[in-house]
Amino acid sequence: MSLKQQISEDMKNAMRARESARLGAIRLLLAAMKQREVDERIELDDAAVVAIVEKLLKQRKDSFSQYQAAGRQDLADQEAFEIDVLSAYMPQPLGADAVAALVKQAVAETGAAGPRDMGKVMAWLKPKLAGRADMNSVSGLVKSALG
Repeated sequence: MSLKQQISEDMKNAMRARESARLGAIRLLLAAMKQREVDERIELDDAAVVAIVEKLLKQRKDSFSQYQAAGRQDLADQEAFEIDVLSAYMPQPLGADAVAALVKQAVAETGAAGPRDMGKVMAWLKPKLAGRADMNSVSGLVKSALG
C-alpha cells in the first residue's frame, strides 16, 4: 500500500472513530498533497509525500516553539498533537553509523575531492536520506569528510 493510500485509509478510520483532532491533521496533509498534485499536474509518489510531510512538520515545529515562547500552551498542545500525527508518516530515521557510512559511500562514488564537490555529494545523498536524517547534520558530516 502506498503512503498516499495509507493516509486516505487513516482519514477514513479517524472519521469512523470520530477523532476530530486527528482527522483535522490528516485533512491538512491531504489538502497539501492535493494542492501539489493540482499545481504541478502530477501523481505524487511516496518520496513526494514524505517531502510534503517534512515541510508540514517543520511548520508545526516552528509554530510550536513560537506558541511556547508566547505562553499559549493550548495552541502549543494542538501543534504537538499534529506533529505526532504527521510523524507517523515519516520513514524510520537512520542511526548515526548508517548515515556516516552513506556519506563515506557518497564521497567514494561521486569522486569528490574537496569542499567544491559538496553539492555533488549532497545531491547523491538527498534522495537516499530524505526524511530519514537531519540534512543539516549530514551537511556537517560531508564538510568534515571533504575538508
